[in-house]
Amino acid sequence: MTTHDQYYVPEGSKWPIIASSGVLTLLAGIALAINGINGAVAMIIVGLVIMAILFFGWFSEVIHESREGYYNEQVDSSFRQGMMWFIGSEVFFFACFFGSYYYLREITLPYLGGEGHLGKTNMLWEGFKSTWPLLDLPATEGIRGHYIEAKEAMGAWGIPALNTAILLSSGGTLTWAHWGLKNNNRKQLKIGLALTIILGVTFFLLQVKEYGHAYTELHLTLQSGLYGSIFYLLTGFHGFHVVVGAIMLMAIFGRALKGHFSPHNHFAFEAVAWYWHFVDVVWLGLFIFVYWL
Repeated sequence: MTTHDQYYVPEGSKWPIIASSGVLTLLAGIALAINGINGAVAMIIVGLVIMAILFFGWFSEVIHESREGYYNEQVDSSFRQGMMWFIGSEVFFFACFFGSYYYLREITLPYLGGEGHLGKTNMLWEGFKSTWPLLDLPATEGIRGHYIEAKEAMGAWGIPALNTAILLSSGGTLTWAHWGLKNNNRKQLKIGLALTIILGVTFFLLQVKEYGHAYTELHLTLQSGLYGSIFYLLTGFHGFHVVVGAIMLMAIFGRALKGHFSPHNHFAFEAVAWYWHFVDVVWLGLFIFVYWL
């Protein structure tokens, strides 16, 4: 057990090599799937199973070490710094996408449409005009044989606005759960976490419904010009983060049911809360800049 002056250093672990194997298998399967090679789906499934075993096993060890009192304030500080760096990397991940979105919409398209003294026209195809959202591709026979022109861009109201209210509400329920934990109110903690999970899952299901509407009724696909690519890239990656966050919340909820966490020792809860609030903020930016403006 660690004393106040000692920094806990674990024994050699099998988990890093398992993590490397899982990531390699998963990425290899995705690469095979992109190139239409047989066996891709099986490799992806194997990779996902390895990653699931990794997370369950490694985090179980960390939880055991924490509850046994192996960690002191220095270790706690290291965990906090690690989570801050992780969320910081996520900030820059989405900043790159938002920056590309701004550059393409506000600089590249006007330039290709002929605006400015250095503007060019007809560089993409004859008669090209700078408009947003750019949904169309050049009217060539080869493309038209595999491509249906999108009817319109996704509107801001309806499911997107509802999802915004849902996700922002989930941030409120999670904060309410945190207040309950700080006041040692276990019932409030559990109810708040349960509500947050329900709202997160509802958000994801509504996004799936939105994608179905976009594909089948609006004919909005990844091939639908610049807008289609940006729309699915940004909302798709955010949806993936919502799924990851919901899984993290479920794990924290399970620990809360077992009586884990105390008002003065609950960093795991705080780490998940930081991540979920970050997901909330990113969606707010998406709603404003991708759906509304």
